[in-house]
Amino acid sequence: MIEFEHVTKQFPDGTTAVDDFSLVMPPHKTTVLVGSSGCGKTTLLRMINRMVGATSGTIAIDGDDIATREPVKLRRSIGYVMQNAGLLPHFSVAANIATVPVLQGMSRRDARARTLELMDTVGLDRSMADRYPHQLSGGQQQRVGVARGLAADPNILLMDEPFGAVDPIVRAELQEELLRLQRDIGKTIVFVTHDIDEAFLLGDQVVILEKGARLAQVGTPDEILQNPASDFVASFIGADKGKRALHVKRTANGEVLVDADGRTQGVLVKDSA
Repeated sequence: MIEFEHVTKQFPDGTTAVDDFSLVMPPHKTTVLVGSSGCGKTTLLRMINRMVGATSGTIAIDGDDIATREPVKLRRSIGYVMQNAGLLPHFSVAANIATVPVLQGMSRRDARARTLELMDTVGLDRSMADRYPHQLSGGQQQRVGVARGLAADPNILLMDEPFGAVDPIVRAELQEELLRLQRDIGKTIVFVTHDIDEAFLLGDQVVILEKGARLAQVGTPDEILQNPASDFVASFIGADKGKRALHVKRTANGEVLVDADGRTQGVLVKDSA
């Protein structure tokens, strides 16, 4: 469990990126932080592994204040996946994935075995182990990034807009892969995105943020869709437009669901029970 208590972050130029933020992120679930650019979501994410230090307040992991943890050891115990994968260009795929286990003292032989297992897990062919990042597609690079984040078997995985730089088809594939992985491994995932559809697809808990990381609404996708907490939330999720605003239309062949733009989104069928 990750718990923020009255956390504030003010940068030297006077900018308040996070203003009195409190939230519990439950274990073995995916919490998605979503909001517009500059709302503080990436700052919150980086506070968890102390890449950014809090100005005030406390952040605890399983009840332990992270301020008491040595920053480098803390970071090596937490998986981190970023946009554009952030791979080391002069390292092979296998060496990229094995970076943290080797730093933690695992033998290179064991790290290689762990790497090949993780390549299976994230859907990469083992034949790619000795290739270099420039020889991979964008989607393959992101899979390597996920494998690297999981290499030390962390309890927590931080993901900072990891699928934002790939095309929509690959992005959809990676999203489905992450859902499958989470069903299999049950990590505590904190995921940052500006895309509300991605947030609703991936999140067990969705956190909608306003400027200064102020909480606009926290809940499951169903709770937020069914009961937006404010006009801001309703506007942000598009509650009254597009695919969110569905209504029933009767046709000669039965009832269909139509969105706000008049496009048919589905067919209503009677419950056989």
